[in-house]
Amino acid sequence: MAWSALTTAQQQDFQLQRRLQQDSIQLAGKIVYINPFLYWRRFDSNTDRWLREPGQLTEDQIRLNRGRFYPELDWNDLDGDQKELKDASVEMFLKSLELIGTFHPELNAGQLLEVERKMAVTKKIAFERWVQKSFRRRYQQETNERKRFERERLWRTWREWISLETTRQAVGPFMAILILSGFIGWSKGVSSVTCPSFLMPSEQTGLR
Repeated sequence: MAWSALTTAQQQDFQLQRRLQQDSIQLAGKIVYINPFLYWRRFDSNTDRWLREPGQLTEDQIRLNRGRFYPELDWNDLDGDQKELKDASVEMFLKSLELIGTFHPELNAGQLLEVERKMAVTKKIAFERWVQKSFRRRYQQETNERKRFERERLWRTWREWISLETTRQAVGPFMAILILSGFIGWSKGVSSVTCPSFLMPSEQTGLR
């Protein structure tokens, strides 16, 4: 039992160490995190939103850096959705490098290049997954917003239609006819229940 618990703890520690190795690089005896979200405690709300929301950098900035992080790709062979995903991932690379440079101003150009190389190898899949989640979240928000707008527009149109004088003039007689019809139907139903039924002479003869 104790050996099993120790093994589980060792496995968890190994997985944590492995994650930290993928998310960091050691430069000049100092550990530098290459996962931008490990700096979140030092973010203000604007920086957090800037990092998390795609579309904060210009198309020219992203296009010029495509080959920098995806040298193996021929962008002409990608469809629209693939280009959008890869472009947003390039944006994540650029933002991450900018944040690292801000939080580690002591790094020189050569050290920043080492950070970039390791990031391009270890964070590409992680950034793409993050971008996909971000796209799904944004699509859901846009869908909810569109549905809310359609409901509000329908309700506003209905209220405006009801408030029209011509609508009230048309609806008034219709409601009166509807109420009168309901009353007549109810009266007939009550009459059929309360009035006794009489047997015809032929029915009386048959019962004897």
